[in-house]
Amino acid sequence: MPVAASTTLSLEELTAQLTISFPTPTPTKVPDLVTTKDLHREEDLLRNPSSFRHWWTAIQNVKETAAIAQKLEGPSDLTLDVAALLGPFSSPSSRKTFQQLTYLYEAALAQFPTSFKLWRSYLQTRMSYVLGKLVTKKRAGGRKKFPEMREALEEEKEDLEQWEGGLDGVVGLEEWKALVATFERALMWLPRMPRLWLLYVSIFNHPFCPPVLSHTHARHTYDRALRTLPPSLHSRIWVRYLLWAEGKGGVTTVAIYRRYLAVDPSVTERYTAILLSPENPAPRPLEAAKLLLSLARKAAKGEYTSPEGKSPYQLLCDWLAVAEQYAEQVGMDVEETEASHAAFAAAAEEKTVTGSKPSAQSVSKTGDLIRFAGPAVNVGPDGKPLPDYDEDEDPLSTRKLNCERIIYKDGLEVYKDQAGRLWTGLATYWVKRAEFDRAEIIFEKGVASVLTIRDFTQIFDSYAEFSETLIRILMQSLENPDEDEEDLANTEEELDAKMKQFEQLMDRRPFLLNDVLLRRNPNDVQEWEKRVALWGENDEKVAETYEQALSTVNPRQATTNLHRLYINFAKFYEEGGTTGEAEADLDSARKVLEKATKVNFKNVDDLAEVWCEWAELEIRHENYDEAIRVMQRAAVVPKNPKVNYHDHSLSAQTRLFKSLKLWSFYVDLEESLGTVATAKAVYDKILELRIANAQIIVNYAAFLEENDYFEESFKVYERGVELFTFPVSFEIWNIYLAKFIKRYGGTKVERTRDLFEQALEKCPEKSCKPIFMMYAAFEEDHGLIKRAMAVYDRATKVVADADKFELFTIYIAKATANYGLPATRPIYERALEVLPDKQTAEMCLRFASMERKLGEIDRARAIYAHASQFCDPRVNPKFWAEWNSFEIETGSEDTFREMLRIKRSVQAQFNTEASYLAAQMAIKEDGVQDDENEDEPSDPMAATERQAAGGKPGPAFVASKSNPVIERQQAPEASATAANQDEIHISDDEDM
Repeated sequence: MPVAASTTLSLEELTAQLTISFPTPTPTKVPDLVTTKDLHREEDLLRNPSSFRHWWTAIQNVKETAAIAQKLEGPSDLTLDVAALLGPFSSPSSRKTFQQLTYLYEAALAQFPTSFKLWRSYLQTRMSYVLGKLVTKKRAGGRKKFPEMREALEEEKEDLEQWEGGLDGVVGLEEWKALVATFERALMWLPRMPRLWLLYVSIFNHPFCPPVLSHTHARHTYDRALRTLPPSLHSRIWVRYLLWAEGKGGVTTVAIYRRYLAVDPSVTERYTAILLSPENPAPRPLEAAKLLLSLARKAAKGEYTSPEGKSPYQLLCDWLAVAEQYAEQVGMDVEETEASHAAFAAAAEEKTVTGSKPSAQSVSKTGDLIRFAGPAVNVGPDGKPLPDYDEDEDPLSTRKLNCERIIYKDGLEVYKDQAGRLWTGLATYWVKRAEFDRAEIIFEKGVASVLTIRDFTQIFDSYAEFSETLIRILMQSLENPDEDEEDLANTEEELDAKMKQFEQLMDRRPFLLNDVLLRRNPNDVQEWEKRVALWGENDEKVAETYEQALSTVNPRQATTNLHRLYINFAKFYEEGGTTGEAEADLDSARKVLEKATKVNFKNVDDLAEVWCEWAELEIRHENYDEAIRVMQRAAVVPKNPKVNYHDHSLSAQTRLFKSLKLWSFYVDLEESLGTVATAKAVYDKILELRIANAQIIVNYAAFLEENDYFEESFKVYERGVELFTFPVSFEIWNIYLAKFIKRYGGTKVERTRDLFEQALEKCPEKSCKPIFMMYAAFEEDHGLIKRAMAVYDRATKVVADADKFELFTIYIAKATANYGLPATRPIYERALEVLPDKQTAEMCLRFASMERKLGEIDRARAIYAHASQFCDPRVNPKFWAEWNSFEIETGSEDTFREMLRIKRSVQAQFNTEASYLAAQMAIKEDGVQDDENEDEPSDPMAATERQAAGGKPGPAFVASKSNPVIERQQAPEASATAANQDEIHISDDEDM
């Protein structure tokens, strides 16, 4: 059946040449279907009609022969357009091969009508000729065995079949119908094979599939597949069905998705995205909004988990975004919203009235059976009660949503930490509906109700942007006037009002921000102070703010410095307002402070400061008697003074009499304005309550001393050292002893000694050194030298180890001055017994120096030998240098040898890693110092010679000749000298 090469072939001619598979080709209908070469195959099939292997081999041989013939076939004589329309049928050989394969497959299926393998091969073969070449995609990784529908849709969408070429749906309509008919016959024999159904429905996604097949017939086929296959296999069909529905769009997509969502709502979010997709010519925002609202409510109850991992708040935000974008289609207008609010309020009131009295209902015609538990309840298939019907969640309902109520109920009442986004979304909704007045009301409600800075900033910025946009639109309308003069005047008036309103909004921002912080914590004293500062010089508002703050703040929950709020309020009245221009109102200030004294502050010191400020107020206005009376009221001691000052379960007023801050101010006031007797009475009361500290004791004693009550001041010191222990009493003893010695000097020696003994009786080691020094100085000035030496000797036994060396030094100096050098020997000996090793070495050097002064060379040498055991030669070279010089000056060869022996022995004793490292560090430091000294010679001539010699010492000239004999004789001597610098050279005569 050759096809002409003309480009003017009509549709009928092309269609007529493609009727090659219907009716089924047979040798009697198609003359050249079976050639003489095929007789052997036909005879073999006739002899073995029930052998599947023979039929399968014959079919495969035809396919291989056709593939070889197709490769050897030359280019087609058809034009590109005609070849594209015919697809795989563009060549005569392919059409002939298709008829041969159809004949063989049909004959084989007549013998094996229930063979899945044969039907699948037949269908795939026919699909390759009608749909074109299948493009095989490479997959990275495997697929889940039972994926969720959302994942299955994504994976299946990537794996959808794609073909190259294919038969045009108009030209080859009959072949497309024949292919569908073949699938129908296969499914008639094998209706429960899901792979055949999947293969069947895959053809409906082909771009050349005729509309008569790819729309209604395809939908009916999917429905028949779902009715035929068991429910366990429905998910495989639904994946293809939903993807096919997405491709068709419109009512088809909606109807099919609604069917699937009735059994599996997990793809609701995908469905809403499809409904609102920009590619969707007829979006359905109301249905999408209701579906999202239903998901958000179910997620909030824990009945739904988003496959995309969205939280209930994010789902609600998705709904809000839809309501903002499609405000006209989704939400009600102002009148409908108000009517809806009223209806919900009436229903809630009716439920409140009748909710506690359920009416009994008859469940039988005769009324014999009565339901006492209330009305009938709808239950689901699982027996659980179904939720009440809500029209807002019904996607089939056309009633619009009351967005305002939904945001209040489902948003602001639940997600209080995200109020900013919800308020701005609601305001944007009204802006999109051109309800600007309603939007302003919403903005005002938002900034007046949020509790965080973030939410306030979000709402206020949106409010300001909205106002600026409105002003800009009005200004643009004035620039291009298309209205009459009356409308133009109204526009100008509205613009002025909006400008004024915007300026007021900017001025109100600090107050609104302060309101947010006070709503979050109404007990924040600092924010109330800022609120007062915001009013500036507006005295009326300042006073009102102070009163509001004092009535709002809870004293037990307030932040720090609540008392400063009362004090500043009193100063406001005292100073005549913020500017000071008004008359001072002392009575109001006293009332404020009187009120403050009855407040149960968290800290007693806050209450004490209020009383002190009240007294200072009276002092500033020269009401001195009144100031003292105020402090007397504050310092009243109750009948039972045994109150624990640190017991916070008691009120601050109960513990006030033990406040040292209050008594300190009271006593200062008495010292300045009262008499000596009244001041003494206050001081005595402080001591009686046992709340005094060391400073109070010192101040009391100093006050008595200034008024010539010396003995009483000393009694105060006595009471102080009895009240306090060391180390606090140490300072009191120092001042007490110094004052006593200054007062009496040497007139009361025994009493002074008793005081020193009392001070030293309980004094710890680390604090007694100054008292001993003062004691010894007193004995030197007013007592006996012998007693002073005894004090020093006693001190060396008592003081801490860190102070003993210094004290021994002073003791030795005093003994030398009073008794001479020989008297210091026993002191040195005892010092060597008690001092630590490092200080013992230093003391030995001083001891040896003293003995040398007395001419006791042997005693000095013995002291050096004793001290050597504490001195590592590598760490303490100073000691060994001094001993070396001592032996050179006063010793002999034997003593020098003994000194060297001891040095080697001590060095071996200290030959440890730590000692070696310490020595290396010491040598390094000394070497650095030596290098610095070498780099900077003090003699300019030596520096010049060194430079001329290239840095080497020696003459700056070259010798004319040298004597090698003399050099060889001098070399061993130089090497020996370098080997041992401490070696003693002894002549042969002395050796003899």
